Amino acid sequence: MSSSAKRKPPARPASRQGEVNRKALIWLGVAFGVIVVVLGVLIALDV
Repeated sequence: MSSSAKRKPPARPASRQGEVNRKALIWLGVAFGVIVVVLGVLIALDV
């Protein structure tokens, strides 16, 4: 009986957590792409 009382509810719904992870991955991809483009332009200008 005590084990069922100790059970914690999930901190976040699964669907919302997936949405947050997808947005985080999109932002990381955008940031990485911008860094690559900026570095490419700087290298091209230096050469």
